[in-house]
Amino acid sequence: LYLQTIINQLVIFTFSHYFLNEVLHHNMKVGFSESSRAGSPDAGWTCSKAPEVASVRVQLEMQSLWQQFDQLGTEMIVTKAGRRMFPTFQVHISGMDPAAEYVLLLDFIPVDDKRYRYAFHSSSWLVAGRGDIAVPGRVHFHPDSPARGAQWIKQTVSFDRLKLTNNLLDDNGHMILSSMHRYQPRLHVILVDQSRDSQRFAHRNFCTFSFPETRFIAVTAYQNHRITQLKIACNPFAKGFRAADSENR
Repeated sequence: LYLQTIINQLVIFTFSHYFLNEVLHHNMKVGFSESSRAGSPDAGWTCSKAPEVASVRVQLEMQSLWQQFDQLGTEMIVTKAGRRMFPTFQVHISGMDPAAEYVLLLDFIPVDDKRYRYAFHSSSWLVAGRGDIAVPGRVHFHPDSPARGAQWIKQTVSFDRLKLTNNLLDDNGHMILSSMHRYQPRLHVILVDQSRDSQRFAHRNFCTFSFPETRFIAVTAYQNHRITQLKIACNPFAKGFRAADSENR
């Protein structure tokens, strides 16, 4: 069992190195594609995929809630210490090989190269100029990785431990984002391939999923009061907001 754990860690490390240097670098350059299909693998990678990942499908949990936020223009707080997302990124996965092992990663890519500002008089986001240079992308490993397909598909997969920060010097593994920039979360499903040629064929062993309704603008304080109200109404952990709201009445 110990030896198997070491092998898994080596496989994950090898693929992660490839993933960060090849896959993410490529996708950061092309940006988020409007042709991407939510629920099935994103377009853009035309190579044939391993059968263990080709049949994988992903369904976004709390989709209607995400859509409510998206209609208003979703905002996510970033802090130096790191702040959890709400809504939480949660999915239900199907089509995995129950006996195969998979790693799940989440990353965030800029939707465009713009910086935004909120216009209170029109309650809308406007382009304020060119965006900051994108910081090197980080990925968030789901803490249950690696796990067999049978485990992933039997329950909701939640990235509730993930935190967003604007601290460029963060050493806690939080996702580093720039305030007033728009981002798209992406889920990467990676097959743990223990074959000798695993790195050579790494491009066949993963698929990427994204959901347009999960886009958001990173902020240090909520700009749209309707976003604040919706988060208070729907987030069971928003007691601090409720207290502040009561005091202001």
